Parts: sequence; structure tokens; C-alpha cells
Amino acid sequence: MMKNTDKAEKISITLPPDMLSLIKEKVKGGDYASTSEVIREAMRLWQKQEEEYHARLSLLRARLERSAQSGAPVPLDQAFEVLEQTHKQRMKAAGNETV
Repeated sequence: MMKNTDKAEKISITLPPDMLSLIKEKVKGGDYASTSEVIREAMRLWQKQEEEYHARLSLLRARLERSAQSGAPVPLDQAFEVLEQTHKQRMKAAGNETV
């Protein structure tokens, strides 16, 4: 919902027929009062998606930074050996001898 203090600017956009048809169906069906309302809702959802994307990206960057500073790297073969041994120990503890 736009605030009364916000100034709206009229623009013109071009949409493919299928998108325009869907918008018109939603307005005709009473889901939205106008085509502008549909577009505003779409923009709000897009803004939210963008914010969430950037938040996830920031989180990933922070995790990568922590990981890079967490100590010396371990060779991949060594890491898989440790994982395999851990798996074998858990399977044995669970009573499943076959791995």
C-alpha cells in the first residue's frame, strides 16, 4: 500500500500477451482492484525476493570468510578418509557391519 505522502509516477510498460491476460483475469476476478495494484504487488514481491537474495549472499560471504580464517586447509583425500572412517564407526555402532 502506498503512503499518502509518496508521490506516484505514471509509467508505460510493455508486457507479453500472456502476462497481460493474467493481470486482466485477476482484476476481472476481483483479486485486485486495478492493473496498477497487480503490478505494485508484483514489485513488492520482487523487492522482497531481492532483499532475501542479498541477505543470503551476505550470509554466504560471511561463512566463507569464517571458513577461510578457520585454520589450515585439509587435503580433499584426507577429508574423505576421515568421513569414511566416521561413517564406518557409526554404522558399526548402529549394529550394521556392512558398509
